[in-house]
Amino acid sequence: MADNLQKWTAFDDYRKAFRWSLGERLNMGVDVADAWAVRDPDRVAIITHADDGRHGLTSFRELALTSNRLCNTLAALGLGVGDRVAILLPQTVEAVTTHVAAYKGGLVALPLSILFGADALEYRLRRAEVKAVVTTVAGAERIEPLRSGLPALARVITTDGVGPSSLGWTALIEAASDAFTPVGSGPLDPALMIFTSGTTGNPKPALHGQSVLAGHLPGINLAQDMLGRPGDLMWTPADWAWAGGLLNALLPALHAGVPVLAHRFDKFDPDLALKLMATHRVTNSFLPPTALKLMRQLGDIRGRHPLALRAIGSAGEALGREAYDWAAEAFGFPVNEFYGQTECNAVIGSAHALGCGRAGATGKAIPGHVVAIIDEAGKEVPPGTAGEIAVARPDPVMFLGYAGDPEATAAKFKGDWMTTGDTAMMDEDGYFHFIGRDDDVITSSGYRIGPGEIEDCLMSHPAVRLAVAVGKPDPIRTEIVKGFVVLNEGQVPSDVLRQEIQLHVRSRLSAHEYPRELDFVDHIPITTSGKLIRRHFRDNS
Repeated sequence: MADNLQKWTAFDDYRKAFRWSLGERLNMGVDVADAWAVRDPDRVAIITHADDGRHGLTSFRELALTSNRLCNTLAALGLGVGDRVAILLPQTVEAVTTHVAAYKGGLVALPLSILFGADALEYRLRRAEVKAVVTTVAGAERIEPLRSGLPALARVITTDGVGPSSLGWTALIEAASDAFTPVGSGPLDPALMIFTSGTTGNPKPALHGQSVLAGHLPGINLAQDMLGRPGDLMWTPADWAWAGGLLNALLPALHAGVPVLAHRFDKFDPDLALKLMATHRVTNSFLPPTALKLMRQLGDIRGRHPLALRAIGSAGEALGREAYDWAAEAFGFPVNEFYGQTECNAVIGSAHALGCGRAGATGKAIPGHVVAIIDEAGKEVPPGTAGEIAVARPDPVMFLGYAGDPEATAAKFKGDWMTTGDTAMMDEDGYFHFIGRDDDVITSSGYRIGPGEIEDCLMSHPAVRLAVAVGKPDPIRTEIVKGFVVLNEGQVPSDVLRQEIQLHVRSRLSAHEYPRELDFVDHIPITTSGKLIRRHFRDNS
């Protein structure tokens, strides 16, 4: 598959020759840990950066054996094939270990952001019917008040001590055997669940099979100019709880035997990010456009920190011509932009090393994926015609469906085309030019945010009667969340109340979802079917 990329010099030749070969048996945990533990056991898998200068090294052997111990632990705690285990951790060895153990044991891993507040956590844990959570003591303390509403949650394991109603990671791991036989999983067996935001209602749980990593490899390897060269080291500021950090960086790097630097800033600092990459001689990085735009604000970075970067992939939002041109000059090579969604990622992209790249275009369809522009009837349109980006099924990177929601899954398709809600145009040479979204999803700092959850949270404030959330264009974040609220009778608009409502959302959902701007309005228009007319506010925000 993508592992033979080095022999190709032209993108179109590679695409024509590409063939999937997944086999009947496929397991991501074996792929990213056990296989390397056999081939090169002492090879470094994870480098943990500590601010005090004490950096930890974890080999593939250690990753394989510790994940075996966790597999046995989870089985002893009553978890079986198909059960969901949530991972509420920052970039740590324990987070990687839990992912590997879940895949090897036939469980479904559910990564969750440490930024989530109580409402966001409770909804996802309940909706996914999570049976176990691996987190920190602080995470366990946040979950404890929610447990009465989480009947499926049986166990909480804490990695840095023993928290409320939790079991300590260290004692469990030390008591377990390091011998484990991975389940005989196939490409379509469920392995990973990531909640994605939609246009209305609550976030939806996109369920992926064991093939999802293999499906990412062509696009990510092209974006990274082929991972696995001598001396390669990967780092991303993107949270591993999101598809961007997990599937655009962490797992593809481990698949290639490339060590991954584990360190995530509480708040992204462009200068510290550059310093971190220079200190560890990072060669490959997934940097969302917002991170690159923040770096651009530093001015000339070439003399700031001596970098070893050789490739940068970027996705999650449009990079834009100015940021693209700046990055090419600042780093000495062009950034490879790519496109996808949580449901079906890394299906369009650039590969400048193979001659695939054009200013103003996201790239071409990645080898192995059939991508087209379709009209409202689901028919392909001619080059130069705007329409909706769609991906043909079957595809190994495509989600299996929204867990427990066949109607929402069916609505995502027009025939055998998975629709994206994103408008683009494909030119005569096969390059896709992104135009915009047809839906109400807000794209902010690389996160795709559904307005429904924000609106529900706004309306849970006692002063708010009705609310709407939209994206407002922003030069750094692409968009910021802007809220509009109608107050209950007797409530008086004020700056104090505005800040109180904003804090209410920030503390209950997450720091990236709260409305950075909030306006008080007298009326919010609603359709005859009861849907908020967000377009009115989006067009005037």
